[in-house]
Amino acid sequence: MKAIEMKTELQSFADKWLAAWTGNNPALLLDFYTADAFYLDPANPKGLKGHEQLLMYFEKLLKRNPNWKWTAAELFPTEKGFTLKWKAEIPIVEETLIMNGLDIVEITNEKISRNEVYFDRYDWIMKLTNKHQ
Repeated sequence: MKAIEMKTELQSFADKWLAAWTGNNPALLLDFYTADAFYLDPANPKGLKGHEQLLMYFEKLLKRNPNWKWTAAELFPTEKGFTLKWKAEIPIVEETLIMNGLDIVEITNEKISRNEVYFDRYDWIMKLTNKHQ
């Protein structure tokens, strides 16, 4: 596959996957992952493994954030998948927090087999904490 075609295909996959993070539909999001996928983010630094653990986490996370929106800023194909710079718009009370981060994504049989998420969640935690004070 030519590099441009591969990047276009990966970008299409990433756009659909990021859209699945919005709308509180954990089953739709889970469908992007292999049954034994590994997932790591700042809230889960040791990682989660497999559909059962991912679904439990996605259900809680998406329920709390049904209207957030994720968009790709820049995608870099890798040997096993892609690295993605992203922007998230997270509604909190009467404002929207804009966050930027990075995902490392490995793909096996057209599904995500490994997903490592990196971002600084300090501002998000502070906004959530202020909401409850």
